[in-house]
Amino acid sequence: MKASQFFISTLKEAPADAEVVSHQLMMRAGMIKRLGAGIYNYMPMGLRVIRKVEGIIREEMNRAGAVELLMPVVQPAELWQETGRFDKMGPELMRVKDRHDRDFVIQPTSEEVVTDIARQELRSYKQLPKNFYHIQTKFRDERRPRFGVMRGREFTMKDAYSFDRDEAGATKSYEAMFAAYKRIFDRFGLEYRAVAADTGAIGGDLSHEFQVIADTGEDAVIYCPTSDYAANIELAEGVALLAERAAAGSAMAKTPTPGKSTCADVAALLGLPLAQTVKSLVLATDELDDRGDIKKTTVWLLLLRGDHDLNEVKAGKLEGLKSGFRFATVAEIEAHFGCKPGYLGPIGLLKPVKVIADRTVANMADFVCGANEADFHLTGVNWRRDLPEPDLVADIRNVVEGDPSPDGKGVLAIQRGIEVGHVFFLGTKYSKAMNASYLDETGKPQLMQMGCYGIGVTRILGAAIEQNHDARGIIWPTSIAPFQVVLCPIGYDRSAEVKTAADALHDELTAAGIDVLLDDRGERPGAMFADWELIGVPLRVVLSDRALKEGQFEVQGRRDAEAQKVAVADVGAVVKARLAA
Repeated sequence: MKASQFFISTLKEAPADAEVVSHQLMMRAGMIKRLGAGIYNYMPMGLRVIRKVEGIIREEMNRAGAVELLMPVVQPAELWQETGRFDKMGPELMRVKDRHDRDFVIQPTSEEVVTDIARQELRSYKQLPKNFYHIQTKFRDERRPRFGVMRGREFTMKDAYSFDRDEAGATKSYEAMFAAYKRIFDRFGLEYRAVAADTGAIGGDLSHEFQVIADTGEDAVIYCPTSDYAANIELAEGVALLAERAAAGSAMAKTPTPGKSTCADVAALLGLPLAQTVKSLVLATDELDDRGDIKKTTVWLLLLRGDHDLNEVKAGKLEGLKSGFRFATVAEIEAHFGCKPGYLGPIGLLKPVKVIADRTVANMADFVCGANEADFHLTGVNWRRDLPEPDLVADIRNVVEGDPSPDGKGVLAIQRGIEVGHVFFLGTKYSKAMNASYLDETGKPQLMQMGCYGIGVTRILGAAIEQNHDARGIIWPTSIAPFQVVLCPIGYDRSAEVKTAADALHDELTAAGIDVLLDDRGERPGAMFADWELIGVPLRVVLSDRALKEGQFEVQGRRDAEAQKVAVADVGAVVKARLAA
């Protein structure tokens, strides 16, 4: 490829609305152009990266035995109504009507459509297992699209869906996809972690996220540096930080804490460690009648150590809170505790509440909590002696750096990550809702066991840049770079010798299967080099009249501080070796 045949459009400055590095650099490098809020044109340079990403995904999905098809962007609402997601999903699901006033959705995912295919086509156990995948445009009507391709409204994803006879088979399919994903991300050349994850809105039982490590990532990746343990913040297990409960060492006392409504302020006032305080969070659950009116409300008191934060995902999995909860109103809090928030505690309640204590709190002794009276806290509080044992002891907190690893093999560390892939074991969530069954060996119908596996194709671009960039621009991993090598001939339009040498090297590298671009635009060296450093091509070869006279060209990797002088006759071999490494 020659630059004059391609389209190159770079900017010295990023648009003012580009907030994160990947958005800024993709705009400056001419990879995307904004069309609307969260909607972008993918320009030729950016599209080349997308095609590289898709190519790796296709090769590994096919290698894993998946079969490619293509499902539509616009889908009939009836399928989504079968599973209940048409009403359950919020405004992020774009709903449209056709000229006949029939409902459709612009899909963000394709579980319903692929399950419909399976229930029509996979009728016998002899046809299973099967894994269908596609790479398709998606649309999610984000309330606040931002960060360029990291959180756009229109994006491209690879979705795969497995269908199996039983859980054992589905687990094998899950493991095959997990292994394929590791190969895919290894080939992308990105630093990543596969972490145990919550299944979220899609539902199911087993789930892992693939997180690209980046300081700007929105997700907290919890891992143990000395073992294989890794999980996201929603799922990472918080072990009890106290092995057992100590004996009471002091009497309970009502202590003035005027104007001190936070655990940190109370601890500072009393000269105690923050870890000796207990914070109170009040939730409520509503039981509805057939008309949807509230017929009963239960109030819950969740107790955490003062330096810990509530993990709402963990709380939402507890018995009694599974069907959904909300934070209690001030009126509900006053009715049960006789006090406004800020001084709440588990002792001296006006009405009964359900008490859930975090594992660490359940083992605390002589702790400090609210006295249910403004400007007062209780010190020296102990379980059994001063208050009953909690109704439930559970892991309800976010882990923090330095916590013991749940596998007992070290302590936890935290990195920031960008979620770019997710694998789910769905079970029969969708096959049951849509009656997707097959006939077993005895002729009896059985529900198919399903798995779901996604990769954010366009999101990979943003994540790769967030992880790989410097002050000059993007640094693409070789496998997904728009071009592997750029030839920068100085005076290409003025020197016949330079032009001949550049063309010959271009043809040699092309014949060797290397994705090379020859910059024949005749730009000044500074402007030419700046463009390709911004775009992030991994390897640059500089040719000039002086270099030809010396018999040496300059080869420089995008991360190299200095260029390497290579004999003209050896340049092709050196480039091939550098790319192979």
